Amino acid sequence: MPAETITLYAQGKAFQAALATPKGVDSSPGVVVIHEWWGLNDNIRRMAERFASEGFTAIAPDLYGGVVTSDPNEAARLMQSLDTEHALTLIRASVEELARRTGRKVGVTGFCMGGALSFAAAASIDGLACAVPFYGIPKDEYFDAAKMRCPIQAHFAKEDAWARADRAQALAEAIRARGGVMELYVYDAGHAFMREGDPSVYKEEAAKVAWERAIAFLRKHLLG
Repeated sequence: MPAETITLYAQGKAFQAALATPKGVDSSPGVVVIHEWWGLNDNIRRMAERFASEGFTAIAPDLYGGVVTSDPNEAARLMQSLDTEHALTLIRASVEELARRTGRKVGVTGFCMGGALSFAAAASIDGLACAVPFYGIPKDEYFDAAKMRCPIQAHFAKEDAWARADRAQALAEAIRARGGVMELYVYDAGHAFMREGDPSVYKEEAAKVAWERAIAFLRKHLLG
């Protein structure tokens, strides 16, 4: 089913989000889908719909207040001006809304900027059952093994100078040393290899394998 636009509230202030629900399912686990630096565009709405097709209720919060761009310079400006704590407030409200709607466990995933914020959510938001970040690294205070509150499965690319796989590997080793869970997969691809419809970055084989792994991980931690 097509994603619908809904209004949510965080600290008394309204914000918009895309909601995608599984067809013919009374109750399903929830997944918060965090957008790239472009904003809540059609690609992320389709991604929310794709999660719904796998049996999850998905909410993609709009962290930019309705602004969407295809200009990388504008996207960089929007990302740099986004306050992480404000973004986490909207993500937390989305987690709470999914828990209320479904009565089930909730996970978080995201891509690029959304991947970074998925790590930040795992380090900051109680009640998450798991996190699945794609090629994103947050500020250091949110990229701390001691703060991670849920199992993580991370997806990175070998040819990515921005979201470097070696930094993710160091975090995974630190989390495991503390007895936590962080799976890490590194693909023969570049940044944003999951962005279907963008031939400049999309890597079909890597995207297919990553999607299958992500869905299996979400099912393990949200259905268990």
